[in-house]
Formats: sequence, structure tokens, C-alpha cells
Amino acid sequence: MKNKISLLSRFLLVIATGLLIYSVFVPIWQIDLNAPQYPEGLNLKIHANKLAGNVDIINGLNHYIGMKTLHTDDFIEFKVLPYIIYFFAALSLLAAIVGNKKFLNTVFTLFVLFGVVAMIDFWRWEYEYGHDLDPNAAIIVPGMAYQPPLIGFKQLLNFGAYSIPDTGGWFFIGSGLLMLICVIKESNILSKMEKKNNINLAILVVSTIVFSACSNSGPEAINLNKDDCDNCKMSISDKRFACELVTEKGRAYKFDDISCMISYKNENNTSIDIIKNFEKILKKQQSLFEPFYLIEFYYQCAVTYFNANKFKSALDYTNKIIHEYARETAPMLLLRTKLLNAHIHYKLNNIDFIYNNRHTILNDKNFDNLSNHEQKLFKTIIKRPLKQ
Repeated sequence: MKNKISLLSRFLLVIATGLLIYSVFVPIWQIDLNAPQYPEGLNLKIHANKLAGNVDIINGLNHYIGMKTLHTDDFIEFKVLPYIIYFFAALSLLAAIVGNKKFLNTVFTLFVLFGVVAMIDFWRWEYEYGHDLDPNAAIIVPGMAYQPPLIGFKQLLNFGAYSIPDTGGWFFIGSGLLMLICVIKESNILSKMEKKNNINLAILVVSTIVFSACSNSGPEAINLNKDDCDNCKMSISDKRFACELVTEKGRAYKFDDISCMISYKNENNTSIDIIKNFEKILKKQQSLFEPFYLIEFYYQCAVTYFNANKFKSALDYTNKIIHEYARETAPMLLLRTKLLNAHIHYKLNNIDFIYNNRHTILNDKNFDNLSNHEQKLFKTIIKRPLKQ
């Protein structure tokens, strides 16, 4: 019986099994991007079997700096990871049923090795993602790489990137901690501790994991003399005037008084709001702007509306460049405008239009200068059937 594990360890292993299974159905990791033009931030949610979050908007931004676009089908990990997690869940459950100490130690060792290999593979992907850049990108910063942080914070141009575990990641870590508790307990290291203390330790660990993983975003407590005002950056010291603004996505901004909150809100309009304000100016003073600046502005407007799923507004701007400023537009920018125009028509289900006008892009002398992804994207669009 010396090689058998206790009932408490079996119970913890069953909980670890449940955490592993649940981690497959929720995001495991998240990368949050914050910048002035996106007050509520952008996020990339990494599940065991897919990518989610603001993937399309992030892909649109990455296009300008030459980074590869993200697609679930490009990662073999998403095909095998769910099965690997289920495999370890089965091993954890089997360890609870068999109750053998050596088998428990083997399962824990394999689990730790898998975690190390997974993080190395994640770092490898981030390195290639941030360093393998398109030399023909619209924006090139010499010597600049855009590798996201493995964990923690990193500044990438005007974006602040946060990389941290998500709900599934915390459950995955929690299952490993529960296995560790079982290994330590069954190795008699804690044999001098009272049974009550062991139980309290297990309950504390499980409660911490569950509540930290399931916590929701929303209103947050303001810590006086510790939290800074998001507008004036001064320390918040008087609770009578302190206030908080919570966005639709649940992000909380803290202010030392209501005037700072109103000022911050007015100064942080969305990109579309800024575009609409500038449109009003153009209607009255368009003749004062050189075509070069107008073309750049129109293209940025088209991309912004496209990323916001406002395809008809985006189409207005690409059409304006193609039909009114074709001669003044740089050849590569004009070609990319036509490509964006085709993508917009695809989103609007105008497949016949794309097919009938495909040669204006395919026969362009600069077509071969497009990135492989851009060429593949267009060739894929013109082959897709009409949406039902």
C-alpha cells in the first residue's frame, strides 16, 4: 500500500482532469494591443483549436508593416493541441483511478515537459511572426522587429502589447499545480504537516485558480494614492471626486474628477469619428489639399471602414481613388487599392463584378510585386462561389 496515493490526491487529480477538459473550450492565451486610435484596445484570443478576437483588424494593420496575416488553417498546432490536452486529461484521470505513485510522477513529468515544449513553440512562432517581414511593405522601419512578448508587456511602435494566459491557460496552469500538490504530498515531504493544513492548502489553490480565471472585466476599485488618472496622469487622491469610465468591452478607465473623464472621452474619439469630422472639412476646403494627401487619406479611410465592416463606405473611397485619382496615384498604391476594392466587393457579395474585372489586377505589371499573401488572397477570391 506504500505505492498507493491518498483519496485527497485522487480527488485533486479528478479536478485537474476537469480543468484540462474545460480549457479546450475557452481561450488559452490572449494578446491585447492598446493604442490611442483604439481606446478600447484590440485583442487576439488563442484557443486550443482556433484564433479569435479582432483577427481581421489586426491582419489589416499588420499588412502595412509587412507582417504575415493570421489564419487558423496555417497552424498545425490547432489540429493536434486539443487531442494532446485530452490525452493528458485521460492520463490524469487514469492516475486517479490506478492510484500508483510512480505513474503519478510520470504523468506530472510528461505534463511539465509538454508545457515547456509548448512555450518554446509559442516563442518560435512569435519570433517568426515579428521578424519575417515583407520587404515591399508600405511602412518599413529599419532595424525594427514586431515580435510580441512571450508573457508580459512590450511596446511595438505606438501599440502596447500585453501577452498573458486567458481562462483556459489559467485552468491549464491550475491543473499542473494540482498535480504538483499531489506529487509533493505523496512524496512525504508534507508528512509532518497536519492533515487539516493539507486540505486547506488544496482548497486555497483550487479557489484561487477558479476565481482568478473566471473574473470578469468591468468596474474596478480605485486605489487612492496608487492609481493614476488616465487623462492628466496625476495620482488619484480624493475619493469624493474620483470616477470611472467603463467601455462597452468592459475596460475601465480611472479619473481624479469628472472633468478629466469628459476631457479624455472627447480627446479619444474612434478613428471613424475622426474621419467623419475631417470629411466635413474636405467638403468646404478640398481645393486646398494636394492630390497626394487626398489619395493617402482616402486609402486610409477605406481601410478603416473595411476593418469596421462598413463595406459600402469603404467602397466609396476606393472608387474615388480608382475613378478620380488614378493618374495621380502611385502604381503600387493604385494596385493595392484595386485589390482592396475587389475584397470589398467580395464582402458585398458582388462576385460577378470581381470576376469580370479580374484582369485589371491580374494583368497589372506590378502584380508580381505584391506579397505572396496578397496574390493568393486575390486568386482565392475570384475562385470562390457566390455566397448564399
